Amino acid sequence: MASMRGKQTVRDMFLSMLVITAVAGVVYLFIPHDDKLDPIKAVDYRVELATARRAAPYPVAAPAGLSKDWKPTSVSYEGQSGAGWHLGFLDPDGKYVAVEQSTNPAKKYVPEVSQNATNTGRTHEVAGQEWERWEGPKYDALVLHAEGVTTVVTGSAPTERLAEMAAALKTAS
Repeated sequence: MASMRGKQTVRDMFLSMLVITAVAGVVYLFIPHDDKLDPIKAVDYRVELATARRAAPYPVAAPAGLSKDWKPTSVSYEGQSGAGWHLGFLDPDGKYVAVEQSTNPAKKYVPEVSQNATNTGRTHEVAGQEWERWEGPKYDALVLHAEGVTTVVTGSAPTERLAEMAAALKTAS
């Protein structure tokens, strides 16, 4: 009698597993899924940009005229301690590029936002302006000093993409 119960229990477990597998298969077939979708969502930074431009003690820079292949991924403005503006993008090749601005002293601020990049002593001309070239283990950067503000274009993208972003920066809408 005990062996009959054991066989019945094993059979019931097998049937239960078969039903669960069938249900899971049906759910998989009817729930839409696209493995090619990009998991990183684009952000709309217009409201934050307008807010930062009203609040910041310097002209806030944002790109104008970049192709649709540039995807904005992050935005923030911190009005305290340096009035920091951040706008992050993925370039057309999927590399990261960020625009960073602050009134904090450049000597500390640039290594912080560029993941410890250091000044190479070289410059890169972008739209008629000389930007400092910084290089680091993770990110490189182009740095522009202006009265009361430091602008940094940094990221994992090559210098040409950083320069493309820097050239697109405008301080008025």
